[in-house]
Amino acid sequence: MKRVAFAVPGDLATPTGGYVYDRRIVAELPKSGWQVDVVDIGASFPRASVAERATAHLQLAALPHGRLIVVDGLAFGVMPQSAEALNQTHRLVALVHHPLALETGVPEWEAAQFRASERLALSFVHRVITTSATTARLLVQNFAVPEDRISIVRPGNDRVPIPERFIRKSVNLLAVGSIVPRKGYDLLIAALGQIPDLPWRLVIAADPGAARALQAQIASLRLTGRVELAGVVSDERLAEFYADADLFVLPSRYEGYGMAYTEAIAHGLPVVGTTAGAIPEAVPRDAGVLVPPDNVSELTLTLMRLIGSPADRTRLNAGARAAAAALPTWDDAGRQFSQALDLVA
Repeated sequence: MKRVAFAVPGDLATPTGGYVYDRRIVAELPKSGWQVDVVDIGASFPRASVAERATAHLQLAALPHGRLIVVDGLAFGVMPQSAEALNQTHRLVALVHHPLALETGVPEWEAAQFRASERLALSFVHRVITTSATTARLLVQNFAVPEDRISIVRPGNDRVPIPERFIRKSVNLLAVGSIVPRKGYDLLIAALGQIPDLPWRLVIAADPGAARALQAQIASLRLTGRVELAGVVSDERLAEFYADADLFVLPSRYEGYGMAYTEAIAHGLPVVGTTAGAIPEAVPRDAGVLVPPDNVSELTLTLMRLIGSPADRTRLNAGARAAAAALPTWDDAGRQFSQALDLVA
């Protein structure tokens, strides 16, 4: 059996997009003949201390020489010295969800450090796996990664029952994803604050993160009774939210792919998102509406139109159902990831 070490910064069970991707790939690889050894290299990345990075390096360096190692980009981008050393003794693959410097809210001085560090680290890998063509192009253009060294493995999706959605007067909105600046929840609440007279209700199912600031914004706009911060919920409860929703809304400022959008589409739920990053790759034109990022006015107008137009929602419902049938599965993603690893095995 082929063998690979999969280095993850923290708990693989963390319920956010990058960890979900890692977890599902780890579960799929044995179907392609891989034994996977998960290595937790510490949850403090990408802002790990020198000592924490040294400890992570020792964990990876202790693996048998020649072992294939996949390192999640949340850690890999700040480990250039480790990458240089491991390049000499192991076969090294970087999994880049999106460049570290593109996380919203990172100070420019830190973003510059991240860019330089990640560019250097990526010069020492045998292969890079990204989750979108957008990220692949970015790595070629801005990080000097040779195009022929990159494999694109988009996230998979589960085939789930899609409920019949009936057009109703009151529109249930759903947002899923960590409450961090990059996800644009502040933009969503600002937009909804401009249309309090329309019949809508919002559920946010998300890791709390920066929930305190979001709660204050909701209260300041007098929307407390119409916005539910549900926190992290079980898969069963999340499925209920999807079934009860009419529109999925997440105005992200950047996405390296946008698993939250395809998960919504997999449930037959139309999407309102943005054109930032790789989101246009994830959301087919007939399954949603994309607005420019950081544009509250366009977001507000789009929500006004969709909440007020049963015909538009009916059209998007049909588009989302059709798109769901064409989404790749996690079986597909696992096979493609295995094929990428075979190139350096």
